[in-house]
Amino acid sequence: MEPEAYEDMAAVEARHWWFRGRRAVLRAVIGRLGLRPGARILELGSGTGGNFSLLAEFGAVTAVEMDAYARDISAGKSVPVDLHPGALPDKFDLGGATYDLVCLFDVLEHVEDDASTLRTVRRLLAPGGAAVITVPAHPKLFGPHDVALHHKRRYERAGLADKLRAAGLRVEVLSFINAALLPLAFLLRGLDRRLGRRRASGTAIPPPPVNALFAALFAAEGRLLGVATLPFGLSLLAVVRAAD
Repeated sequence: MEPEAYEDMAAVEARHWWFRGRRAVLRAVIGRLGLRPGARILELGSGTGGNFSLLAEFGAVTAVEMDAYARDISAGKSVPVDLHPGALPDKFDLGGATYDLVCLFDVLEHVEDDASTLRTVRRLLAPGGAAVITVPAHPKLFGPHDVALHHKRRYERAGLADKLRAAGLRVEVLSFINAALLPLAFLLRGLDRRLGRRRASGTAIPPPPVNALFAALFAAEGRLLGVATLPFGLSLLAVVRAAD
């Protein structure tokens, strides 16, 4: 992404409803994995470090980020993280370490070779380890927002499942997330395309009451995923382990 995109991300990721809601969902999902105390956690594509505090709740965090500008921003976080340069699918050196939890939070869509990246995830998993992956859903929604963020693709549920299994990963959970705002997203993305907008609608932080409502609606899905998967949503979330 461009430096301006990382600056925007760093400026809003603590407050914007999407980041707040996604962290709440991830906290609930990771909390149900039964990680041991001091678990070894790896975030691939850590961006500006907005997830470091969340992940540090569950163990010792290592991170890999390609962009030097984003690394500079994330290095200023107060959470101690072992931060490495590198690019996916495998252009980084972690000394042969494996991890109890590997995370790719809206990263896979940025990588040209997503199949090789998923095989790298499989290689990095310690015995019994899990990976949590989120990606944007619905190729029909691909638009200015995706272009600005250098997305290569959006995913269908079945297609993502096939890629995960082909990489030697066993799918434990595969669910849509961010369900409540899907109709609004389809409407806004359609308007963006029709009007030829170069910047997607809905990326700014809305007024505080709206921002809080949207964050709460998204966060509530973390509890729902403990008992069921969601049949629709703006994104997909997968929990996977190495296949036997």
